Amino acid sequence: MITVRHIERLFDARQFLRLSRELMVTRAEGLAELEPTLGRAVPLAALAAIRMDELSQAHHPLYRRFLNVVLTSQEKDGGWGDPLTTSVCLRALLCGNGDGPAVQDGLAYLAGLQREEGIWPREPLRRMAADPLVSAFIVHQLGEFEAFRRVVRFDDAVHWFLDHGGELDAGTSRLWEHARMRCRLRPVATRCAPNVTLWTAPRSAA
Repeated sequence: MITVRHIERLFDARQFLRLSRELMVTRAEGLAELEPTLGRAVPLAALAAIRMDELSQAHHPLYRRFLNVVLTSQEKDGGWGDPLTTSVCLRALLCGNGDGPAVQDGLAYLAGLQREEGIWPREPLRRMAADPLVSAFIVHQLGEFEAFRRVVRFDDAVHWFLDHGGELDAGTSRLWEHARMRCRLRPVATRCAPNVTLWTAPRSAA
């Protein structure tokens, strides 16, 4: 299991690819297709903060350092360069009970990029084609949080995956299944009536 000292050493040495692989090796979202985006300094700082939170190491000074990297890298449009990076940065902030303008602006950025059919593009342009893998990653990172569900069209995203599950490639299908479990979604195979609840109460960031 990766330690806080090991995370710090690899990050300081800028061994980003190695750190990315070690942080993601046992995680559902550790897919080779996502490595070029996630293997950079800012998303790695977010992933490291998430891992430290999971290890109950949020009291460590390194945790605050990673959050500062995330906060100071936010762009004027509210995002962190692309939907994938934005989602992992938001998860890092929400895991730390974050709120305020940085979180709200980041969520608004994702809401603005969500396509009509309910999922997101890989690039920070709404007119680009929707990307199921990136969208499954976004739901996996953020779908359990009430703040995310409230701002984006969460129902539309869920129903898109329920309607298109048979069309997903193996990696996307596996990530969506983990997202469904993390969000505590019921295993429904087809679109439900509007009054059918698909999930239990989401996690609050407060």
